[in-house]
Amino acid sequence: LPGFYDKVRPLDPEERSEQAHLSRDEEYYLEKTGVPALWGETEFTFEERIFGRPTLDVVLFQAGHPKTAIPAEANAQITTRLVPDQDHKEVHQQLTQYLEKHTPPTVSWEILEWGGCPASLTDRNSIGVKGLSRALESIWGKKPVFIRGGGTIPVVAMLQEKLGVDSVMTGFSLPEDNMHGPNEKLHLPTWERGIKALIHFFHNLAG
Repeated sequence: LPGFYDKVRPLDPEERSEQAHLSRDEEYYLEKTGVPALWGETEFTFEERIFGRPTLDVVLFQAGHPKTAIPAEANAQITTRLVPDQDHKEVHQQLTQYLEKHTPPTVSWEILEWGGCPASLTDRNSIGVKGLSRALESIWGKKPVFIRGGGTIPVVAMLQEKLGVDSVMTGFSLPEDNMHGPNEKLHLPTWERGIKALIHFFHNLAG
């Protein structure tokens, strides 16, 4: 998509060094996803592509039926995960311009915009992040690894913009918990340790 990467804020050396500690090889991701090969920007590691680079995905496509007739219409649901300095309205305009340029005259189309929100980035040196980092280490016995995470939580950016408040983001789900899947679950022992970690976190903030 022309212009999509123009305003992407680069990962700083400290972040790249931090994510290198995850030390997951390609076989790990091949096993977890079931795909035959990984894809993406070759100048970034797979972790950096997942956690620090934007995406544009077709997550739903509907057209046709079992009979041998060319479908009269089709629709697709497209979603983007944006990173700091990208603007969802600008990306929407880029997509519109792309379709205007490349769609053949035999096809009519329209885009229905469902909404969007800006990306946010929490300061890793904030009091809240440091308090949670100590809390996680006290329960798991290891320092946490900081990563950027792709998720749509509009209130995080809203609090940052309107109140100047950084949210402290963490999670206690495992890769095999199948987040948003039909068989989504939570690993209860991990969840219980997460509760203990949050208790430590609030004590750390009070101190």
